[in-house]
Formats: sequence, structure tokens, C-alpha cells
Amino acid sequence: MFTGLVEALGEVAATRELPSGRRIRIAADIAAQLAIGDSVAVNGVCLTVVRFDASGFEADVSPQTLRVTNLEDLREGATVNLERPLLPSDRLGGHFVQGHVDGVGRLAGIEQETDFWWVTVAYPADLARHVVTKGSVAVDGISLTVAGLEAERFTVQIVPHTWRCTNLHARRAGDAVNIECDIIGKYVARALEAFGGDPRRATSSRP
Repeated sequence: MFTGLVEALGEVAATRELPSGRRIRIAADIAAQLAIGDSVAVNGVCLTVVRFDASGFEADVSPQTLRVTNLEDLREGATVNLERPLLPSDRLGGHFVQGHVDGVGRLAGIEQETDFWWVTVAYPADLARHVVTKGSVAVDGISLTVAGLEAERFTVQIVPHTWRCTNLHARRAGDAVNIECDIIGKYVARALEAFGGDPRRATSSRP
């Protein structure tokens, strides 16, 4: 479990094709604080550390993860957002992020307003029921608040700190981004779906 507050930036140092999937090496200052088996969110995707040293770490990416995230597009030199898991004693400054990507969107627009930035993300139509105005959404692992919502696109405003300390400043319109919708909204939508859209049936005490 993560918070969507990016802890550090990393750089893809190498990628290597495996018989099934891919191994990536990421150069990052936080690598010395990791251990084999640790989870790390890379652009919002939960990966497992399989090797590390003082300058970086390596993780294997499964074929399924490559198919449903933007990690397929990672090339040497790419900047990625990194976050280690939430500790039970930590403050929850963002929102609960699982590291399980719901879909890949596209940056439809990036526009500066004084020291702030408006970012518009086009998202897959099947995520529409999980995206709400003023709700939380993770974009490449960054916890953001939906400021504007249209059919199949939403807009977020980025504060200067987030712009500097995440990979958004290196992004361009058309780039693919990982989207993870708020877990609470997903559970509510699933409960309504399972009980025919009637929330009263979801709370029934009958067997």
C-alpha cells in the first residue's frame, strides 16, 4: 500500500528482455535503503526488488504488467516516480494507492498558469464510473485531485512542488500515463454492480 506521495525520482539505467517479461534497472538514491523482496512503486506500479546496490535496484516486470501499464514504453534514460510502501506509523498525506494500475491514459494537454500547471488526462471509457470531481486519482503514482471532469478526460492542477519533484516536468502531451482510481470508489461501484444497483441489498443481513 502506498500514498501517492512520490518519494524520489529514478532513471531507467537498463532494460533486459527475459524469456517471459522484462527486467529493469533503475538508478536511484533510495536504492541503498532497500532489501531483496521489498515493494517499490515505479510510476505507480508495485514491483518487487530482486537485486540492489548503492546506486540502483532491479525488478522484474511480468508480461501482464507490460500489457496493462506504461512500463512497456520505458527506455534507458526515462525518469520514473518512486515510492516505498506506507508504514503503519506514517501520516497518510495523499490517499490509499495499491500500485495496481486500472488503465493507461494519455496526457491530452499541459498548460501553465503562473507557477501552477493544468494537466488534462484522457482515460479509458471503462474507468468513467470510478472518476469523480474532487475525488482522488493516481497518475503515474502521483496522488492528485480531480479538478475538472468531462467525458473520458479529467483535469488536475499541479502545484510547483509536485511539478518539480515528480516526472511530470519531463512529460509531453501524448505521453502514456498509468491511472489508478480511488480504491473506495472501486469497492462502492463493485458492490452496486453485484447487488443490481440497489445499495440497500448490499447491507442486507439475510443469508
